[in-house]
Amino acid sequence: MFSFDTQVRVRYADTDQMQVVYHTKYIEYFEVGRTDAMRHIGITYKNIEQSGLVMPVVSVDCKFIRPALYDDLLTIRTSLLQLTNDHEIEFHQSVYNEMDVLLCKGKVVLYFMEKSTYQKINIPTILFEKLEPFFKP
Repeated sequence: MFSFDTQVRVRYADTDQMQVVYHTKYIEYFEVGRTDAMRHIGITYKNIEQSGLVMPVVSVDCKFIRPALYDDLLTIRTSLLQLTNDHEIEFHQSVYNEMDVLLCKGKVVLYFMEKSTYQKINIPTILFEKLEPFFKP
């Protein structure tokens, strides 16, 4: 299993009139978590796109449990529970506050596609090789 934590502080612009994080912001927080997790292993979305591939989000599932508030320091945990050599990758993500209370959890599915044709392809070898050590017994 691969897991990586990153942190963000809730900006005023992320909140609604009640100073509660607006629900769509969690999708952005999930993206921050995914991009930071990939950067941690030495791959960026920019690297992937420069190689002629894209990774569109095809599915998002999000369950809101407790509110995050203005100025909270949030931890975004991004996990891959399995590694497949398929055309999709499934990130499990959760958001915690400073007291380690779970606020939100979800799953985001992305496809690997050729940028020019939008045809699905299997996970790029470079990404597979970077992730594979986390899944060895």
